[in-house]
Amino acid sequence: MLIEIYSDTVCPWCYVGLERLQAALAQRPSVSADVHWLPFELNPQMPAAGMDRKEYMLQRFGDAQKFESAHQPLRQLGEPLGIEFNFEAMGRAVNTRRSHALIAWAGALNRQTEVKRAVMRAYFSEGRDIGDVDVLCEIAHEQGLDADAARVAVDDSALHQAIEKLEAQALEWQVSGVPTFIFKRRYAFSGAQEMPAFLEAIDAAQRA
Repeated sequence: MLIEIYSDTVCPWCYVGLERLQAALAQRPSVSADVHWLPFELNPQMPAAGMDRKEYMLQRFGDAQKFESAHQPLRQLGEPLGIEFNFEAMGRAVNTRRSHALIAWAGALNRQTEVKRAVMRAYFSEGRDIGDVDVLCEIAHEQGLDADAARVAVDDSALHQAIEKLEAQALEWQVSGVPTFIFKRRYAFSGAQEMPAFLEAIDAAQRA
């Protein structure tokens, strides 16, 4: 079953959605899932070097305290899924293009979900700068992949062009928010829905 997910690596709801999808698939062991993680940059204008996260939040949302109020519910949602949201450790807002290139490269090695999860854990739990080339190479190495090959991949122009093409496709498909889950290009929903929504979509797609 083809499952395509548009998401960004700095979207906490995308992290929740990743783990809920994996939990749903674990409940459907007879389903052979071909999962593709697709790029959707929430802030493509972010400088390549990123910027101080508090400064960014203040510029974008005005009231940083208002955004902080959403952290505790996310912590509570993440805990049963094995996600440790450590927002205090996240010192930088990052440009996510290179992280998407790493994930695309990992897809060719059949390791996309593992690397996607590792990238998001590095950012949300460990406070690492996933816009930094060295950090991304470390993540690749930690996943048993070639760090030197990863260093080439994150700035590979062909991979960056593929990312831009997939983001254009998202507009054509009227994907306006993330995460968006698409099952066999027949059923889709947006947001990190509760488990029944995942199971219902998987079952409907399996019957189709």
